Amino acid sequence: QVQLVESGGGLVQAGGSLRLSCAVSGVSMTIGPMGWYRQAPGKQRELVATMSTGGNRNYADSLKGRFSISRDNFKNMVYLEMNSLNVEDTAVYYCNVDARNSGYGRNFWGQGTQVTVSS
Repeated sequence: QVQLVESGGGLVQAGGSLRLSCAVSGVSMTIGPMGWYRQAPGKQRELVATMSTGGNRNYADSLKGRFSISRDNFKNMVYLEMNSLNVEDTAVYYCNVDARNSGYGRNFWGQGTQVTVSS
């Protein structure tokens, strides 16, 4: 059973930092790209960052320089370091494993972790 469990969200003041973690179980860490998405109230889910199995990183243009994605294949973890947070970063953040090109043929998602940035 594939499980993604996010942690590290919370309330932070504008200008602060948070580190999100995603524990991955039930699937190989090399099955495909892994990443983070977010969904703010009343908005569609959007890309934050992804990281390929080869280590290539892709970020939403608006987040480059503030957010950093990393993964630890030995610990089965994916991380998102978020700096200089602002109120527009308030959202539920979801961990993603893209297994569409595998035998699973689908994406996997965590339950999400709330990040709230206060002004």
